[in-house]
Amino acid sequence: MRRLTLSLLLTIATLTSATAQEVVGRLPRGWQPQQEYPLAWSGEGDFDAWRTEGRNKVVELMGLPPKAPRTTSYTTLATERRNGYTAHKIEFEISEGNPIKAYLLVPDTPGPHPALVAMHDHGAKFSIGKEKVIRPIGETPEVCAEAEDWLDKCYDGVYTGDLYASQGYVVLAVDALLWGNRGEGSDGRQTKYDTQQALASNCLKLGTSLVGIITWDDLRSIEWLAAQEFVDPERIGVYGHSMGGHRAWMAAALSDKVAAVASVCWMATSHALLAQGNNELKGGSAFTMQVPMLSRWMDNPDVAALACPKHALFISGAQDKLFPAGVVEAYEKMASVWAGQGTKDRFEWILWPSPHYFGHDMQAKVGAFFDVALKGKAK
Repeated sequence: MRRLTLSLLLTIATLTSATAQEVVGRLPRGWQPQQEYPLAWSGEGDFDAWRTEGRNKVVELMGLPPKAPRTTSYTTLATERRNGYTAHKIEFEISEGNPIKAYLLVPDTPGPHPALVAMHDHGAKFSIGKEKVIRPIGETPEVCAEAEDWLDKCYDGVYTGDLYASQGYVVLAVDALLWGNRGEGSDGRQTKYDTQQALASNCLKLGTSLVGIITWDDLRSIEWLAAQEFVDPERIGVYGHSMGGHRAWMAAALSDKVAAVASVCWMATSHALLAQGNNELKGGSAFTMQVPMLSRWMDNPDVAALACPKHALFISGAQDKLFPAGVVEAYEKMASVWAGQGTKDRFEWILWPSPHYFGHDMQAKVGAFFDVALKGKAK
């Protein structure tokens, strides 16, 4: 009887120990980050065929897309003259039956103009979106104050969209789903942090994904912009900081209408991002930037490399605590793709001596990059 009791206690202790270790570092026990990616560019074969296959796989894994918009027309809700350009608050159809508000900046000089889509960040700040990159127009004093406060935290006090519009670019900014006018509540500005987890879960049940909807909306925004008569459709660039940087390289990877991309503070290998203690393991913002099951096929730099041979600038902060590792490894992998296609001069990556921030010097670098890529200026 004593032996039986001891055996039973040992069994219970073993089961308890196993149960306690089912989740290790917020990963299920026995599961490790993927290290090999069967759809990564091997350096051999037909590059165009690889790019098509890679794009198709990413689009497939994003889930069902929203229905395509029926028109490229728009309604102007407010207008304001600024220094060398005019700001418009507009409304256009992002998907069938789904009109959204956006900001559009148009230079005063004759067009057609080179154009940029400015993609806002995450920051767990949902009440504003497009207002993070373009000075608000037709908004409440509360929204304007929130935008000014956010600029100081992330953008060195500069509305980057207005900066580039003053340099001769048409600039478009839309709210990603969950942000600004596109969140919960009657005015769309009542989103709580846990809303994204609930929405992401329900999207999966419906056969799509939150990151898929955000990406499709960005692709449709680019298509809408290319259809406007004041825009040169051959000279469209995308840029963004943090989640906006992820949105930018996703759009550049998947859209033929993008000629150049500048991504600030969002790139690393998947296995580095899943290391214990890293921010991505907390969930939260990961729902807006993780394509379901993508790592079975491709790593982040593999997807970004689908943009090759376009002009591409990637900047990361050397003191960025959200991306403490895997950054250089990712960039070197991407650089090898551009070099292998004979377009080494079109790809540049910089490890900036800064935290998770898009400051004045970075903004100037991005502006100079687009001047070369979209205006043909000499470096």
